[in-house]
Amino acid sequence: MLAATRRLPALLPFLLAMLAESAALPPQTTPAPEAGERLRAAALQAGVPFPLKAVSLRVYKSLRRLELWSGQTCVKAYTVALGAEPELDKVCEGDHRTPVGTFYVCTRNDRSRFHLFLGLSYPNEEDAERGLRDGLINRRQYRAIRQAQQQQVRPPWNTPLGGEVGIHGGGTGSDWTWGCVALSNDDIEELWLACPLKTPVTIHP
Repeated sequence: MLAATRRLPALLPFLLAMLAESAALPPQTTPAPEAGERLRAAALQAGVPFPLKAVSLRVYKSLRRLELWSGQTCVKAYTVALGAEPELDKVCEGDHRTPVGTFYVCTRNDRSRFHLFLGLSYPNEEDAERGLRDGLINRRQYRAIRQAQQQQVRPPWNTPLGGEVGIHGGGTGSDWTWGCVALSNDDIEELWLACPLKTPVTIHP
């Protein structure tokens, strides 16, 4: 008992840091029941079963449009906002560009500052090959990205290529993100319900 009491002062900074980190987390977000009803109505109108099956997403940057697909049927389209450099493909950390390519949902965060967050598997293998060729990443980082893609898990987000690109809420009034695809909070709630991990996402120019 005495030894444990003596250890308390040494543990105090660690415990305080843990409490501060926990307090800084945004509250957990749960989609409203209306989101599910809107999604059900869209499926009915599109003539596809609900809950949706074989879900995929297609983003058209030039149109500021995201489409929710079930198999070969487009169920619903949404207006989106992009990174502050919307026309260009993402190259590196901090360039404020939304990437172009084929990805998948690799994380789901219901404690995001932007309501709900579906993380995308950027950088993908093509990004890694370009980064290695251009000297932005080394071979170890290249192999780590390729391995993550093959296992369909989150790739490293801490390389010079950048990361933490996703689909989230926050609004669509202008192209304001650091490279993510933003929707209204109501719309991201629908996608949250429809898109499990590994959902394919294709982003077109």
